[in-house]
Amino acid sequence: MTSAAAPERIAADTHMDTVTLLVGNLENMSSYYEQALALEPLEESTASGSLRRVLGRGNVPMVRLIEQRDLPLANRRAAGLFHSAFLFDNEASLAATAYRAARDPRSLFAGASDHLVSEAFYFTDPEGNGIELYRDRPRASWTIINGQTQMDTLYLDPKAYLTRHLVEADVDRAEVQPGVVGHVHLQVGDIARARDFYVNAIGFDVTFDQISSALFVSAGGYHHHMAMNTWNSQGAGPRAASLGLGNVAITVPTRADLDAAVSRLRARGAVAEDDGRSVTTRDPWGTEITLGLPVESADELLAA
Repeated sequence: MTSAAAPERIAADTHMDTVTLLVGNLENMSSYYEQALALEPLEESTASGSLRRVLGRGNVPMVRLIEQRDLPLANRRAAGLFHSAFLFDNEASLAATAYRAARDPRSLFAGASDHLVSEAFYFTDPEGNGIELYRDRPRASWTIINGQTQMDTLYLDPKAYLTRHLVEADVDRAEVQPGVVGHVHLQVGDIARARDFYVNAIGFDVTFDQISSALFVSAGGYHHHMAMNTWNSQGAGPRAASLGLGNVAITVPTRADLDAAVSRLRARGAVAEDDGRSVTTRDPWGTEITLGLPVESADELLAA
C-alpha cells in the first residue's frame, strides 16, 4: 500500500526523456543515428572508462550511447527494449526522417502502421534496437471509450505516405526540425507484474489494456508514454548483461514528484536510489528506470 502522504499518480506534465543504449560500436551507431535519423552529436565524454555520446535535435537530447565492447547483443526473447519512439511535429517532418532511415543501408525496415492516434514507421538499428518514428494525430480526434484510448494497428502504405507528404528539401535539413522521445515500449515477462510496477509504483495511468499481452500507460491523458508487451518475451526472467537498453528516463516537474515516487516505490519494497535530482530504480526484469527533474544540458546528461 502506498504512503498516505504520497500521490498515487505521477504528475500530468510528466514526459519521456533521453533513451540510453549500450552499444558495441559507438562510431557506427552514432553515425547511423546521425545519418538515418538526422540526430546531431551534442556532447561527448569518457566516464568510468566508457565513451559516451549524446545525440539529438536542436538542444533536445534524444539518445545517449554508451560504448560497452565486451557485452553480447541482446537476446530477442529477453526482457528489455521493444522500441524507442521518436515523435515529430507533422507529416512532412515524419516523412523526411522515415525517408532518410529507409535510405540508409544499415536500417532494417519493419513496417508502417496507422494506430488511430498516430502514424508510424518502424526500423531496426544496426545492433538490433527497435525504432519507431511517428507523429500524433490531433488529440481532439482520439476516441476514448470507458476511459480507454482506442488504438489499433492498421496497414499504412509507406510509399503512398511518402508520396503525399515528403518534401525533398526537408530531407537534407531534417536535423533542424523538432523531435523528442515520445514513448518507450518494453518487452517484459508478465503483464500483471508490469502493471503493478508501472501503474502502482511509478504512477502512470492505464490508457489501453484490451489486449491481454500488452499494456499502455501514460501521464496527463497522452495515448501512451510507455508500453509493455510479452509478444516475444512471455515468461522472461531478469535481464542478463547485454547491449541494448541501458536506461529509460522519465522527467517529472518538481522535487515533490520525486519524493512521491520514492514513497510509492519503497512502499512496495523496490530500491529507489535518490541523488537529489533524480531517482533510479529497476523494474521486475532489471530494466533501469530513472525519474528526474528536467535536464538543463547534454553535458549534465553525460555526467549521469
